[in-house]
Amino acid sequence: MTVHDEPLLSATTVERHCAALKRDGYCVIPGAISADQVPCLNRDLDPRFEQTPFCDGDFYGRRTKRFGSLLKRSPHAAKLVMRPLVLAIAERMLGPWCDSINLNLTQAIEIHPGAAAQYPHRDQDMWQGPKGGLEYLLNVMWPLSPFTRDNGATRLWPGSHRSDPAAPPPDEPPLAIEMAPGSALLFLGSTLHGGGENISTSVRRGVIVSYCLGWLKPFENQWLAYPPAVARYFPPELAALVGYRQHRPNLGNVEGQCPSILLRGDIPDHLAATDALRPEQADALRRYVAEQEAARAGLLGG
Repeated sequence: MTVHDEPLLSATTVERHCAALKRDGYCVIPGAISADQVPCLNRDLDPRFEQTPFCDGDFYGRRTKRFGSLLKRSPHAAKLVMRPLVLAIAERMLGPWCDSINLNLTQAIEIHPGAAAQYPHRDQDMWQGPKGGLEYLLNVMWPLSPFTRDNGATRLWPGSHRSDPAAPPPDEPPLAIEMAPGSALLFLGSTLHGGGENISTSVRRGVIVSYCLGWLKPFENQWLAYPPAVARYFPPELAALVGYRQHRPNLGNVEGQCPSILLRGDIPDHLAATDALRPEQADALRRYVAEQEAARAGLLGG
C-alpha cells in the first residue's frame, strides 16, 4: 500500500491527530491497522517471547519481557513502522526541528501477571539537551493483545508535556489507555507515562515503535541492529528510516557519501566527498562561490 492508497491519510486527519498531540500529549487512533494483521505478527514473535527471559532491572520491569530488532523478527513489523498515517504525523510533529526523522526503536513488550507499575518517566530524558522548547521523539504503542486497566495498559498523564519536565510525578492519577489490537496510541517524548500494573491473570503484549529527530543518537542502535547485510534487503524508504541516509548538512556520512552507498555491492575503494546541504545552505554557498569567482575575474582583468 502506498501513501496515496492509505484510507485514513488526509491532511485533515493528520492535522486532527497532531492537534490532539499538541493539546493533550497523546492521541489514540482506532483501527490504525486491520486487526487481522495482528495474529501474523504474534505468531512470528511467539518463539522469541518464549525464549526471552524477564528483564533485569526495576525500570524495565522484573515481570516484563522485552526485545528489539523487530524488523528482523517478522516481515509484518515493517507494516507498523511504515504505516503512512503514523509517519505523516511523526514528520509533522518532529519536522520543525530536523531535516528528516529516524527510527528510534522497535521493541516487543510483555507485561506478565504480578508486574508492578513502571516508574513514571518521559522518554525525552534519554537525551541531555534542553527540554520544553522542542520535541525529540514520538512514540507509538501497538497492542498485540487487549490493553485493559487491570492487565497493564499504558498509563499517562494528559497535559504533562506542558508541565515542568524536572517536576516530580503529579499527585493526580494517570489515565490508563484501554484499547484493542489494531488501534495505536501515539504520545510525545515529553509526555509522562509508564506501563501499568498487571493485576490480572493474562499477559499484556504490545509493540512500541518510536521516531526521533534525525540528528539524534537513537535509543536502539539501528546500524548494529540492521547492518548493511540486512538493510540492503529493505525497501529504500525503510532503509533510510533506520539510518541509511544523511541528515543534511552532511551528518552521518561515510567517506563524504550518503551511507546508503553501503547497501550496494560494488563500493569503490576511493570516493569523492559530495555535499549534502539544505536548499538555503546550497543557495548561500553558490552566492559565496560566485562572489569569489567574480572578484578573481576582476583582479585578472585588471
